[in-house]
Amino acid sequence: MEEQVKNFMDYLIIEKGLAKNTILSYERDLKSYLHYLKNGESILSLNVVKRVHIVHFLSFLKEQGKSAKTIARHVASIRAFHQFLLRDKATDQDPSVLIETPRFERSIPKVLSLQEVETLLDAPKHNDHYGIRDKAMLELLYATGIRVSELIGLDIDNVHLAMGFVRCHGKGNKERIIPIGRTAADSLKHFLDVGRPQFVSQKHLDNALFLNHQGKRLSRQGFWKILKKLAREAGIEKELTPHTLRHSFATHLLENGADLRAVQEMLGHADISTTQIYTHVTKTKLKDVYSKFHPRA
Repeated sequence: MEEQVKNFMDYLIIEKGLAKNTILSYERDLKSYLHYLKNGESILSLNVVKRVHIVHFLSFLKEQGKSAKTIARHVASIRAFHQFLLRDKATDQDPSVLIETPRFERSIPKVLSLQEVETLLDAPKHNDHYGIRDKAMLELLYATGIRVSELIGLDIDNVHLAMGFVRCHGKGNKERIIPIGRTAADSLKHFLDVGRPQFVSQKHLDNALFLNHQGKRLSRQGFWKILKKLAREAGIEKELTPHTLRHSFATHLLENGADLRAVQEMLGHADISTTQIYTHVTKTKLKDVYSKFHPRA
């Protein structure tokens, strides 16, 4: 059973080219699934797994207090695994085919107002190379809506200031090209000309765009510390996540009439239903505005 999971992981890495975190998520889900089959159902071969065994496992997860979202993720992992086994002729049946995915409500992402974004973007001080770097990072995040992992993964040659775009690699190593505005381009140019050279270390000649104090590529954790510090200095009391500027980017575009498909492409969403969550944010704001200003609300 473990050998089949290993084959599946190799398939996800080599043929599907999925992101590392996605693969780790599949692996965790399937390990708990196999552990339950071997202990809870006393099954030692995947050839004898039936739909009822999967149902029992999902009931077990529910009894453990797992959320509908977590259970839905397990269903997706199990389904993909059994479909792989069938295609690979490791089994002759797919017991997951009639398993229903639990329904769960997507949480509406928290976003910053335009004023809060302006305050946050103005928080970095320009009197040293750290402030110049931080300003360029925040401007680029809000200008493009890229993920933090994509931001710190950028190399110098991914930025094309003359043409006004950045090239990044998202989930599944899929490449996309995103336009950047003049403000973000100016901040990036200032960083490349004045800020970045002061981070460069002769020990670590890194092609990464954004570097830390050691001259190495900035980590996700490093960026997160910077963001929390700047938000605190800006007096922003809302709970922030590494995706806050990404959520704000998408919401503000849609509020100003951007096409949903265009926003989907810029965000790198495979399914437009993922992008549609931001339309709920704009609808919620409309309700708030109506309640606040309509005389008979």
